[in-house]
Amino acid sequence: MAIAIGRARGEERLSNVGHLEELRARLIVSVAVLAAAFAVCVWQSPALLEFVNAPLAGEQRAHVGSAAEPAGERAALGAVAGDLGSLLATLRSRGSGLSGPARRTLARTSARLARARSEASSAAPGRPVTLSIGEPFSASVGVALLFAFLLSLPVLVWQLFGFVEPALDDALRRATRRLLFAVPALFAAGVAFGYLVVLPAAIHFLVNFNAGQFDVLVQAGQYYRFAATVLLAMGILFQVPVVVIAAVNGGLVTPAQLRRNRRYAFVACAAVAAFLPGDAVTLALEIVPLYLLFEGSVALAALAARRATRRAAPR
Repeated sequence: MAIAIGRARGEERLSNVGHLEELRARLIVSVAVLAAAFAVCVWQSPALLEFVNAPLAGEQRAHVGSAAEPAGERAALGAVAGDLGSLLATLRSRGSGLSGPARRTLARTSARLARARSEASSAAPGRPVTLSIGEPFSASVGVALLFAFLLSLPVLVWQLFGFVEPALDDALRRATRRLLFAVPALFAAGVAFGYLVVLPAAIHFLVNFNAGQFDVLVQAGQYYRFAATVLLAMGILFQVPVVVIAAVNGGLVTPAQLRRNRRYAFVACAAVAAFLPGDAVTLALEIVPLYLLFEGSVALAALAARRATRRAAPR
């Protein structure tokens, strides 16, 4: 277990049984950390669900509703409430012929009706619906598992690297160790970018597409799977610097070759952004950070290559 928490040194030569023991120990550590994170996320599942539902809250109430209150019924109820409010205002006026106590009672009723209309109009429409008896449980568990994976990612990456590190030579081990800390950070940045930019744009585009022909119901299970796919995809896409620097360190490509072919990188970023739902503004917002990641990774790879050349030069 001590090996799993730390890392095996490059000079250590483990037997086949030793490798299996190390793998078992690292799996136990990974599963234990993931289980602890999952328990915390289940405990905080209401807050996590509210966090994931937030991109839905900005959509128009006419397009995101509940099964019990379609858009047409909401409009009809709003019209009836408005007419009732006007009637109450007329009846509580001094010229209505009603007594003072009756007018005061109508005034209290009118105030309660106004508060009810205000609360109904300001209610957040972003909560998805569930269509089966077990869907609230399965959706909550799925969201908790997603956040548990995100919280456990640094430990999981470290355990994976610790297992394969003895098979690497010294130079590759040092280069990989420097990149190791960038993987969770870039993944978190990608998830944040997906949550703040890509997911709201995708929801707005998909929910409002031909919305006049549909009463849109956002089902919980499908929405959370879609959100998880978008967030995980953006987290993976933000690993471009790690891939580029690893390719340069491995001798597969040089920074000069990457600079000469940067137009292909721009086309690839544009293709990825076009594949994601959204409008023209969202397309530009998605292309820019992806391309900047490529340019930044090329610059870092060139800097690392120059340092390696200076170290290898004879003194």
